[in-house]
Amino acid sequence: MSERDDLEMLVAEFVLGTLPKEERESLQARRTREPEIEALIQQWETRLAGMLDAIEPVELGPDLLARIQRTIEQQQSAPEATNPTPDNVVSLRKQVARWRWSTAVASAAALVLVAVLATQPEPEPQTQSFVAVFQHNDEQPAFLLTVDLDSRQLNIQPVTAEPKQDKSYQLWIVAEGYGPNPRSVGVMSDNFTLDQAALREYDPETLRDATFGISLEPKGGSPTGQPTGPAIHGFLYPTAANETSGQQ
Repeated sequence: MSERDDLEMLVAEFVLGTLPKEERESLQARRTREPEIEALIQQWETRLAGMLDAIEPVELGPDLLARIQRTIEQQQSAPEATNPTPDNVVSLRKQVARWRWSTAVASAAALVLVAVLATQPEPEPQTQSFVAVFQHNDEQPAFLLTVDLDSRQLNIQPVTAEPKQDKSYQLWIVAEGYGPNPRSVGVMSDNFTLDQAALREYDPETLRDATFGISLEPKGGSPTGQPTGPAIHGFLYPTAANETSGQQ
């Protein structure tokens, strides 16, 4: 490991809180007089900001330090190393240092992975959203109707349509299985609102292939149960590119 790697290791363990007490105190003193170390500490704190709080401290086994010390003593007192050279001790200490560095990096990687997974939004269930446009010939649309086939919820929005005095707009549907005559879905209020659950009695396939119409009726809706004037029509088309509609 290079001197830079050694310094990075010390700083990373300092920020992660895995540095032994003596080395931590030494690095704490160095940071006040060595700008490079202070900058490295700030960089590591920025990388790990917000993630360390999510990890509860874990105490190491009570015999871990003793086992490490015994390993060092065995290395020093081994027959082939009766007079151990500094290289033997340095080599063993580097192995321990590499273990500590690997542990610190693995901990940081685990923290990053947990943070990424925790912030990933849950996939939203795909909905069958359809829209119908109501317009006269080549004029701009008068209304837009959107329908969620899964929930059979509808939403109708005026585009160029305007309120008419003593008149009401009424939504109709013509669907296979319900006869040739239009069925009233509902009468719009003065601000063009309509019960969002007005289509709850229809199954999705029926709605997908239905023809919708909007007519202008006497105040409160048609008195005959059928459109009393001309209606503008619309068909449902999928809003997503991968959807297909029964209408051609």
